[in-house]
Amino acid sequence: MTAAGAAAPARPGVRGGAAGLAGAAVSGAAGFVLTMVIVRGLGAAGSGELFTAIAVVTIAAAVCCAGADTALVWALPRRRTGADGDAARLLPVALLPALLAAAAVAAVGAAAGPAPLRPAFAAVPVVVAATVLLAAVRAVRPVGAYVAVQSVFVPVARPALVGGVLAAGAGVGAAFAGWLLPAAVAAVAAAALLAGPLALGRGAALRPAPADWRTFWSFAGPRGVSAAIDAGGMWVGVLLTAALAGDAQAGLFGAVGRYVLAGLLVMHGLRVAVAPRLSRLLGDDRRAAAAAVYRRTTTAIVALSWPGFAVLGVFAPGFLQLFGAEFTAGAPAMALLCAAMAVNAGVGIVQTVLLMGGRSGRHLLATAAGLALTVALSLVLVPRHGALGAAVAWTAGIVAENALAAVAARAVLGQGLWDRTIARTALLAGGGTLLLAGAVAAVAGRGVTGLAVTTGLLLLTVAASALHPAVRALARTIRRPA
Repeated sequence: MTAAGAAAPARPGVRGGAAGLAGAAVSGAAGFVLTMVIVRGLGAAGSGELFTAIAVVTIAAAVCCAGADTALVWALPRRRTGADGDAARLLPVALLPALLAAAAVAAVGAAAGPAPLRPAFAAVPVVVAATVLLAAVRAVRPVGAYVAVQSVFVPVARPALVGGVLAAGAGVGAAFAGWLLPAAVAAVAAAALLAGPLALGRGAALRPAPADWRTFWSFAGPRGVSAAIDAGGMWVGVLLTAALAGDAQAGLFGAVGRYVLAGLLVMHGLRVAVAPRLSRLLGDDRRAAAAAVYRRTTTAIVALSWPGFAVLGVFAPGFLQLFGAEFTAGAPAMALLCAAMAVNAGVGIVQTVLLMGGRSGRHLLATAAGLALTVALSLVLVPRHGALGAAVAWTAGIVAENALAAVAARAVLGQGLWDRTIARTALLAGGGTLLLAGAVAAVAGRGVTGLAVTTGLLLLTVAASALHPAVRALARTIRRPA
């Protein structure tokens, strides 16, 4: 562990959280634009084809990474950086097996896979390289460097490129290439960002010791399976819906899923900032400090995401109407998934606590249980109910996974998860927004008009409440360093 890592000052942690949230905001907005570009440019059936290709490369890349990305975030903060350090030795340990697996998947998939999906298989090595290298950046650089590449450049470039090729009259294949190219650029940028901290080319030792392989992959192995399941989340639903109910229903489910996943970007942005800090605290057995970081982060997640889920659920028809009239049939599925994602956000960063505490096996048990329930219910419900059946199945899987992860995280921290601050925040942010949105919907409807009115009232409420002493005290509690 570096000296800086052992006594990290509070203020950079606060700045890291702000950078993560800013990146999440940009990524969320760009993701919405990308979804809009895809569904408007390709329609329900065409967007279903593209979402299926993205699902294949996303899941395959997660399988090939085999947990190496998360293992780097866990392991590198506990190592010494610089020319005389031992951190750089982990790069070949992480990269070589992942890239070999990706090359094998690409070769087999490109030769024997279904013709429409062969470009997706060929793209797996690019996505794997970007994922692993960016994880190393996240662990050894200030969080702003990771956010600039992964949360700003990649999501902003994708709709621009995909929109450009679709405007030129190209089809699904060219749109997929536009989606992939930013990942290739991100991999090159990440390699350049690692050169300084890890002293690559300046004397850093790159030959791993046998113990490096054992320690790294004993953690990464279970995480590799759970990472594939995590990456599969929505995309398993897309693939099963495409197979059991057709591309149109898959496109509908994909559009709904992209909306509700946007609400989790707040949690992702904060997780990016706090994961290395949790690794250091739990590595030093400072469980009380780690619990404080968990609670403050979860309070911020609930405060910032629950209002969004409430508005998304109540005004699902209005949001989906922006994609086109054919997508409004997904409103019941979207409302249900918003409730599921509120549960996900409500338990906070329990998965990060498990992983940074070295409990990748417990994390795997939770994610495997959620996936098994999702797949089992999908096989029963999707053939008859399409996108709505997929949403019911995914909801059950999300709730089951988070309940199991919360129990395990409580054991890691040695104390309860929620406190009064989180409960008050949930009541104010979630309950208050739901009451307001429901009242407006009863008068103005659940379409675009009601959505616009509610958004305006929420903005006024937030601006006014920011001056209230109780709200300002809560904000200071969230920002307080561990």
